[in-house]
Amino acid sequence: MEIRQLGRSGLHVPVLSLGTGTFGGVGDMFSKWGATDVAEARRLVDICLEAGLNFFDTANVYSKGASEEILGQAIKGRRQELLISTKATFPMGPGPNDRGSSRRHLINAAEASLKRLGTDHIDLYFMHGFDALTPVEETLRVLDDLITAGKVRYIGCSNFSGWHLMKSLSVSERYGLARYIAYQGYYSLVGRDYEWELMPAAIDQGVGTMVWSPLGWGRLTGKIRRGSAGSGRIAQGGAEGGPPVDDEHLYRVVDVLDAVAGETGKTVAQVALNWLLQRPTVASLVIGARNEEQLRQNLGAVGWKLTADQVARLEAVSHRTPAYPYWHQMGFDMINPKPVRW
Repeated sequence: MEIRQLGRSGLHVPVLSLGTGTFGGVGDMFSKWGATDVAEARRLVDICLEAGLNFFDTANVYSKGASEEILGQAIKGRRQELLISTKATFPMGPGPNDRGSSRRHLINAAEASLKRLGTDHIDLYFMHGFDALTPVEETLRVLDDLITAGKVRYIGCSNFSGWHLMKSLSVSERYGLARYIAYQGYYSLVGRDYEWELMPAAIDQGVGTMVWSPLGWGRLTGKIRRGSAGSGRIAQGGAEGGPPVDDEHLYRVVDVLDAVAGETGKTVAQVALNWLLQRPTVASLVIGARNEEQLRQNLGAVGWKLTADQVARLEAVSHRTPAYPYWHQMGFDMINPKPVRW
């Protein structure tokens, strides 16, 4: 398993991390993701460690805390071997102080996550979304306090806009507070918006990227092809399927993925994941798995590399014209070069 430095920090992580959104299956949304119990979770952790994957990602809202509890049980007795990331911000109760990134909520949320995980520290603590109602200074101060107390090692943010990230980094610099070392965001061959502003910001500021839903909500598993709607939660529709993707665009991308898969002897999903691992700023892909078979398939995305020609073909077929002002900036590479072709 390849190991990469996470942003401009001293933390090193494997290029694949296991997302535990499938653990628990509590609630309408997460029951569709999966319902992995403790025994199966322990087996998945075993397989990950055998492959050199020791990084596990969760969140307090996943199955109303059940994901953290199951992960905590699955790793019992081997915590020091592992890296754990979890998240806070989204509602964990009905009250106005049961959500957001305020001092009150984050202290309570961190303590609750530590208890559910059965550990005394969180390796990487993410703000799951931007809280525009709480001063950024308050959020970063309490995160800095959690680091000083030894309860959190590093901090990151997820689902922030580019200006949210830059404002936060500016506040950290101004007051000498801990800074976000990682950004966890959506990025895939059928969702490349991350490249427009967040990737250039991450390059400039030394922020590492953890990619969630690298297979585009299951669209790039190989189950959905031209002439076949496939199966699973994407085919069934629903808000949890993420942003809409034009069918013809998806089919064109999958056509090229199919061709490259044939050339490499790999699966469509493995090719899609390997492409992401060659993108700037990407440190780790958060892979999901409902069972052992899916996990082993995803682990096959590492240990080999696409050729430059294959990367270029995938880049070309997945290209979409960006929103303003990014399409305008495309004509001025001589003064504003881009890290990748949009």
